[in-house]
Amino acid sequence: MPQPGSAETTRPDSPALTLEQARAVLAAQPFAQLVGTDITEFEDGAATLVVEVGDDHAQQFGFVHGGVLAYLADNALTFAAGSALGPNVLTGGFTISYLRPARSGRLRARASITDATRRQAVARCEIYCDDGATTTLCAVAQGTTRIVERELSGQGEQPRST
Repeated sequence: MPQPGSAETTRPDSPALTLEQARAVLAAQPFAQLVGTDITEFEDGAATLVVEVGDDHAQQFGFVHGGVLAYLADNALTFAAGSALGPNVLTGGFTISYLRPARSGRLRARASITDATRRQAVARCEIYCDDGATTTLCAVAQGTTRIVERELSGQGEQPRST
């Protein structure tokens, strides 16, 4: 199994992105801003996203809504894959299993590539809730990310999966 940062997880022709560039990509996502997402780690084959839990993230029982966890998994998986494939990637699909509810604190999604080809990557993600001295594994996910032919600054054109 390739380890993050190994030659097996990085396309030789993919542009190396920095953490600051990854933050700029995240900042260009209006939904990420709405949720309050930050990226704290971005390296070859791995990424970590965090969200400070607020009242707006809750469902009717006071737990963090599963949609927030699913969004976080989706974006963390795609950022991990993008660290190896380059910035022009989209989620091809993912599954998530909810293990325990998150209530308050900070959500932390750590994703890493399981395997990658020249055009797609499979990654896994663990989502934790850090609440003071307690860390709880809340969900696990796995997904596929694919390269698309579209520039990040492009407007109005439809992405094509390759």
